[in-house]
Amino acid sequence: MTDAPAIADHGLIGDLQTAALVATDGTIDWFCCPRFDSPSVFGALLDQEHGGHCRIQPAVRPYRSTQLYFPDTAILITRFLTEDGTGEVCDFMPPILGRGPTDNHRLVRTVRCVRGRLTFDLDLMPGFDYGRQPHSLRQTEDGVVFDGGDHTMTVHVVREPDDPRLAQLQTTEDGRVYGSFTLEAGQTRGIVLESAAPGPPRTIRPDEIAQLFHSTVRYWHSWLARSTYRGRWREAVHRSAITLKLLTYAPTGAIVAAPTAGLPEQIGGERNWDYRYTWIRDASFAVHSLLALGFTEEAADFARWLRNRYQESDGRLRIMYRVDGSPELREEVLDHWPGYRGSRPVRIGNDASGQLQLDIYGELLDAIYRADQRGLRIGHEGWQDVTALLDWLAFNWDQPEEGIWETRGGRADFSYGRLMSWVAFDRAIRIATTHSLPGPIEQWRAERDQIYAQLWDRGWSPHRQAFVQQYASEVLDSSLLRMVKVGFVAPRDPRWLSTLTAITEELVTDSLVYRYDPAAAPDGLRGAEGTFSLCTFDYVNALARAGDVDQARLVFEKMLTYANHVGLYAEEIALTGAQLGNFPQAFTHLALIDAALTLDRAMDGTRPDTRPTTAA
Repeated sequence: MTDAPAIADHGLIGDLQTAALVATDGTIDWFCCPRFDSPSVFGALLDQEHGGHCRIQPAVRPYRSTQLYFPDTAILITRFLTEDGTGEVCDFMPPILGRGPTDNHRLVRTVRCVRGRLTFDLDLMPGFDYGRQPHSLRQTEDGVVFDGGDHTMTVHVVREPDDPRLAQLQTTEDGRVYGSFTLEAGQTRGIVLESAAPGPPRTIRPDEIAQLFHSTVRYWHSWLARSTYRGRWREAVHRSAITLKLLTYAPTGAIVAAPTAGLPEQIGGERNWDYRYTWIRDASFAVHSLLALGFTEEAADFARWLRNRYQESDGRLRIMYRVDGSPELREEVLDHWPGYRGSRPVRIGNDASGQLQLDIYGELLDAIYRADQRGLRIGHEGWQDVTALLDWLAFNWDQPEEGIWETRGGRADFSYGRLMSWVAFDRAIRIATTHSLPGPIEQWRAERDQIYAQLWDRGWSPHRQAFVQQYASEVLDSSLLRMVKVGFVAPRDPRWLSTLTAITEELVTDSLVYRYDPAAAPDGLRGAEGTFSLCTFDYVNALARAGDVDQARLVFEKMLTYANHVGLYAEEIALTGAQLGNFPQAFTHLALIDAALTLDRAMDGTRPDTRPTTAA
């Protein structure tokens, strides 16, 4: 059994309801269907032997492969270069537009010989329900149907009707499909994988696939044309924007933290979580970033989804939900899977969903405030929901919690939770006063000011000369890099500059930033982790706002070198520079966008953003 490919050796494709990872060797080794948070159909990334995969690659060895996106789209091209010629596998999923949730999804895999003459091999083996559900298959002249009980996957053959190549797929007793086909320069063949297909397998002509390709290109070009970004890092910013869009479940507007589960923060370690859900925090951050680029429709969709969550709640929000709004995320261990390169346990579901994390209210209200600044006014019923949320927060902000990093070592008085509670009241006051909306503004002001005084008094360590992770502790935490961004402290306040210096000395290594030191602040888990890419981009933001623009730009440019070959980032970066954690990570890509916007403004000599930095 071979090792799984590096986490970074993948590109992402999707149809706005689910997504797939394609490795540089031509293997689809992660695909959940029909939704991001559905059981996997291809899961070889976590179990090479039984997880399921779809592999198309040259028959001749050795070969060299490269991968790129068709410009400004989510269409992925994997190129193979051999002594016999050069070929391409083009992977994409036609976006599902104007429809609600559906079980019917298409994954197009076309193969083209561009030079010489090449033979490609197909190896296809699904692993329904995380490899737990056996399947049967039936073969026709035009393809194969895999039947996994509650789920079916149909393989349509792409060829000219009079071309026998790839028409005869070979099946095995264990439910695997093989195929081999030879192409001359200029010829295109392939397959289409379709879930819950309405009919039997059929022969699909290359010109029909070409129409699907062009309509998919038009969609992505049309969507990206709405971007208002004209800064220095357009390629990286737009790739991050496309990635955030790919992580959006269009029927509800929910944005998942990542499309994967179980990818480790330390190879061989136990910090392996399921991120295929919608965190209020992550989604609010993502909406904030997309709004800054001019994408207002996504903000409106998420607001509707969020309003439904509150109206179904008991007065407070959970920290995460499934993309359809369900709060049921019971954690389960897949004991039959060995995990990515032996990293166990493999978890699906997420028990952190029951934690108390006070910061989510600040991130939510900040996103609402940003949307309001861009003309997306909150309606009457929405404002009633906001005031009710703040009623709950007024009685609950001053209590221990699990914090932004979802620690499993018990509740504590986290400074970041207090900071974002301050933001929640502050943004509500601003919205209410701007639009003369009703609400207990004096009470909100009193709560906000009490949090402000408490955080300066108990969150500041005279010994460390820095704001610290928890009250009565001396531990530094990179989440507090956002203190200036949200306007809590002036960017050149002596205490803030001292905090920034302390973080630089203790948590920064060659420009990369750790979240905190687990040895100094045990989080209930064994093992270590890499540097956290969100925090590195937040560090760029903090440096630029503090006036150290040259250093901010250097850190940003260094961070861009850690992107993978198609501009994607996982959650963390190892000592070796390898990417770790679930992939690609919305957190990282939204933070890249924020850092680029801040740097652009700083280098142009304008303010980092338009948010007031003093209380109303």
